[in-house]
Amino acid sequence: MSGLLLVGACSGGGGGSGGGKATGTPKQTPTGASGGTGTPGATDAPSTKPTALDFTPDPARAPKTRADAVRLADRVAAGPELWGVGYVLAGPDSDPDTWPVLGDDCVWQRLPVPADVLASVTRYSELPAADGTGPVRVAVTVTVHKDADSADWEQASTLEEALRCPDQVLRAGERISGLKSLGTAFGRNGNEYAEDSLFEYGEYRSDTLGGPYTYVWTQGRIGQVTVATTGRGSKGHEYDELTQAMAETQSSMLVRLENELEVDE
Repeated sequence: MSGLLLVGACSGGGGGSGGGKATGTPKQTPTGASGGTGTPGATDAPSTKPTALDFTPDPARAPKTRADAVRLADRVAAGPELWGVGYVLAGPDSDPDTWPVLGDDCVWQRLPVPADVLASVTRYSELPAADGTGPVRVAVTVTVHKDADSADWEQASTLEEALRCPDQVLRAGERISGLKSLGTAFGRNGNEYAEDSLFEYGEYRSDTLGGPYTYVWTQGRIGQVTVATTGRGSKGHEYDELTQAMAETQSSMLVRLENELEVDE
């Protein structure tokens, strides 16, 4: 499986010691023709781009009960072991019978999962403040739906949230603003790791940490499962540092997910 490419990585994103404020527009990875000059009559080389994910799901391994879903989410969800050196757990996992919901007031809250969701697990990690830098707070959410159509609907509705609420309240004293989002189907803009993916970025402010700092969120779907990763920067942590950690963590979780769902060879 190819490594994850954050297709929404922003140009000019390095913010120095100020925290790596995300600026500019998402970079797009070329997906088509070479665009160069060539010898008249020359034949283009055959395309080697994949047309589908390089794994075969086993229907017998697809979660069908809440217990199956909780077990899968627990195995896939990243903790400090995937985030890197210095990261630690930042609290207990969420209740798998709840999931994050953006209310009409643009405030995030956890509510009971709907009937078409089997379970949803959020796991929190943190790179503690040290040597004059602030903490980096990250989280992952693995949501197991009853079927792929339900997971696809989550992707579609989530893509619209940044348009509906470009400014959001994460929790008391923490806000994100200026959100922009991008959806990418498999095979486009470097997405060779999920059936479709979402990317969102903006500015993060905290009553205790200040800001603005980097805020980045990405989510990919494989079958009936969505895997999301989010990161909030702080003083001394540049945009590229956060997006690189997120890319590696998201990629590793998707590999874990494929290993859980694919046919044994």
